[in-house]
Amino acid sequence: MLIDSHCHLDYEPMISDIKGTLARATEKGVGAFLTICTDLSKVPLLIQLADENPAVFATIGVHPHDAEKTLPEEELYHFLVQEAAHPKVVGFGETGLDYYYNHSPKQEQQGAFKAHIEAALECDLPLIVHTRDAEEDTIAWLKTVGQGKARGVIHCFSGSPWLRDQSLELGFYISVSGIATFKKAEALRETLKQVPLDRLLVETDSPYLAPEPYRGKSNEPAFVVEVAKALAILKETTLEEIAAQTTQNALTLFSKVRLP
Repeated sequence: MLIDSHCHLDYEPMISDIKGTLARATEKGVGAFLTICTDLSKVPLLIQLADENPAVFATIGVHPHDAEKTLPEEELYHFLVQEAAHPKVVGFGETGLDYYYNHSPKQEQQGAFKAHIEAALECDLPLIVHTRDAEEDTIAWLKTVGQGKARGVIHCFSGSPWLRDQSLELGFYISVSGIATFKKAEALRETLKQVPLDRLLVETDSPYLAPEPYRGKSNEPAFVVEVAKALAILKETTLEEIAAQTTQNALTLFSKVRLP
């Protein structure tokens, strides 16, 4: 069994064919789905998806792109803590820092990130961290605000060996996406080789970043098997071993997940 640890089931085209999307993934051996929040306005829909589908679990959070448009830091913290009481809300995010696009000012991104980290500590739930061109600040905030106690995953990992090592030292997991299958991603594959099997997750980030051989198409959770296959080759092991280990890792990190 595989777990797609990061997908966006509320996005098109998946939300318009949610039954088909889940069925196709189930046929490929995907047994659970974490649908990840990017905008607080989507929280009711994500919780509805989780409530209606036993294998679907939700997170709540604000993408760094939207940090400027969300609640003020203190209100955001209280909102996150309140909504985390739902039994199928299993983590906070995706949150983090994105200095590549800078769709929100750095100060606003940092304030939102701080609220997520503090909520994660309060509720003992994991963080789903997005970081792009912001490795040093991301680790600094996890060390200072997170006091080295926050737990979580660096999602869709495409960073440096330094980010890998710092994240692992903090106890974070590394999530592998379809990027690892791209022909020009050799440097990333070399970086991922040094991540222990017991610290890896697999994800699609669907509908984005479809893996080979589906690159250029809309991604969906069924394609997470291609990520797992690529990881098996990289780690010189079997698909079955990757599936078993990444599933166990996801269940360890997202401890509120209860498989149907």
